[in-house]
Amino acid sequence: MSAPAHTRSHRPAADGVEVRLPWWAVALPAVAFAALLLMILSPGQAHAATGDPVLGQLIERALQLLSR
Repeated sequence: MSAPAHTRSHRPAADGVEVRLPWWAVALPAVAFAALLLMILSPGQAHAATGDPVLGQLIERALQLLSR
């Protein structure tokens, strides 16, 4: 008596399936990556704000009022 042969069921290969992306699905991430890369590579062109740090003072004042 021979043991039953175990066969794996194979699904047919999906040779006819074609996935198409819209042009912007490739272009937008590429543009975003390039912009971020440029910002990282040229940080010397960034300038600090010269105005008063109003927002920082407001947050500091709110924290002082909440801590009472």
